[in-house]
Amino acid sequence: MRYLAFLVIILLAGAAFASPKLKKVNLSKTISILLPKDFSPMSDDDIAREYPATTKPLAVFTSPDGNVDFSVTQKRTPFREDDVDMLREFYKANLVETFTNIDFIRQEVTEIKGRKFIVFEFVSSLADQRGASQLKPVQKYSIIQYTIVGKQLQIYTLHAPFVLKNKWQETSREIMGSVNIKK
Repeated sequence: MRYLAFLVIILLAGAAFASPKLKKVNLSKTISILLPKDFSPMSDDDIAREYPATTKPLAVFTSPDGNVDFSVTQKRTPFREDDVDMLREFYKANLVETFTNIDFIRQEVTEIKGRKFIVFEFVSSLADQRGASQLKPVQKYSIIQYTIVGKQLQIYTLHAPFVLKNKWQETSREIMGSVNIKK
């Protein structure tokens, strides 16, 4: 009987940590990606609240519990596709300035489906530095990828709370490695 109970516990634990099933999602006429089947598009109100910026993301998807987000943003750039290698240090410096602390897991230029991407995978913390705050820093696990298509910079981001890093790291890499941009 103990053996059976132990086996059930092992199976349940395995199911809890199983990778989410992915499905192809078309983000635009030319961009597709694999996302977890249970992710859903964020509403415009939620996007405005979660991503306050001058450029609205092209698409934002979130997990059912709202803890894990994927987004893609597209904006004009004076740079060309050949400039991706040169831009890596510029975007790295921008990330270092954005967060209170950042530990890079990966920082590279890599090819995904025939296109060069700058890829940053990291754990970050952001502290409230207004002086009187007693809040703990917010820690996140993230992958951010940059590429240039024509005159457009495309930024792909995936964020998860740090406590979910081990559960999401493999799936996040699979998602971000599935970006497909039609030529």
